[in-house]
Amino acid sequence: MLAGLVLVVVLGWAVVPSVFTGRDPLVGVPAEKLRGPSGSHWFGTDNLGRDIYTRVVHAAGLSLTATVCAVLIGLVFGTLIGLVAGAVGGVVDAAIMRLVDVLLSIPELLTSLALVTVLGFGTRNVAIAVGVALVARFARVMRTEVLRVRRAQYVEAAFAGGVRWPAVLVRHILRNAYAPVAALAAVEFGVAVLAVSSLSFLGYGATPPTPEWGSLISEGRNYLATSWWMTTLPGLVIVAVVLSAQHLGRTVARDGAR
Repeated sequence: MLAGLVLVVVLGWAVVPSVFTGRDPLVGVPAEKLRGPSGSHWFGTDNLGRDIYTRVVHAAGLSLTATVCAVLIGLVFGTLIGLVAGAVGGVVDAAIMRLVDVLLSIPELLTSLALVTVLGFGTRNVAIAVGVALVARFARVMRTEVLRVRRAQYVEAAFAGGVRWPAVLVRHILRNAYAPVAALAAVEFGVAVLAVSSLSFLGYGATPPTPEWGSLISEGRNYLATSWWMTTLPGLVIVAVVLSAQHLGRTVARDGAR
């Protein structure tokens, strides 16, 4: 329940930030710069006098949009690749899975960093890079499920009844192999949040002063010794979102396995 509450609140930040704060995330008050957390500024203020809580709330929209896009890219393309590999088999399956093994042997963040370096700066490119890095994991899970479902009696009965291969693939194999992949998407959501924030921290995200979770931590690292709240509190928000998404995703996967 706590994990669900965290995600609901953060989703509210992303959808209707004005409900949670009435301040402008881009406008600061120089006289109030580098003030610690208080009743008027829950997360303190930054070096330009901007309210950090307000910037965290408004950053949720951009950061979560990039995360959702990344997970969708990994889910859609990974599902298609795994479905083709498991359904066709033979040389095609072997070739695809060797490529997937190579991608899985490289840390996802490193793959994302290499891709975003090629694609260029911007939140959209960050989402694409992270999504491509997630494709291999979805492809492997989907292939495993397709191989399992292919041996089911109802699939053999469909072939025996004269149902065409494309219809069997969509109606019987994909339909019954998709649940574990959907559960994996919930787990990978937390991974994608961390990856998107990491690339934003490195400066590959939105152009300043547009706030993103990763860039907020990057902005405060030069003031860490004297103004710890600039990095610590946005970082704790990311930690809470990642842990909540991971917990709910694993719970869904465990319940699905039962």
